[in-house]
Amino acid sequence: MSVRRSVWIVIGVGLTVSLLLAGVVSYYASSSPDGLNKVAEDLGFASDAKDSATSSSPLAGYEASGVEHDRLAVGLAGVAGVLLTAALAFGLFLWLGRRNRGATADEPTHTPVA
Repeated sequence: MSVRRSVWIVIGVGLTVSLLLAGVVSYYASSSPDGLNKVAEDLGFASDAKDSATSSSPLAGYEASGVEHDRLAVGLAGVAGVLLTAALAFGLFLWLGRRNRGATADEPTHTPVA
């Protein structure tokens, strides 16, 4: 098996596991407030909080808006987050690979330190 094929197998397995965790297990994550919210509640200034500028976005609050079923809404938001992150990472890696491919074997890909 070639190294290139092995890399794609690892990427595929990693993406599959990430999608399963985000789509299924994310619903069972702790419903306790995160650190900042907990401190705000403990110190009594949680009532002064204002909504984020993105609070009306489709995935705000770790839920897909417009989906009635809670478990499905959380799962869809998780899957969308994994796919968006994977697409951005894949695009970045492709861009960096093409940028470095232009360098010849004789040219260093970095600037040596004097």
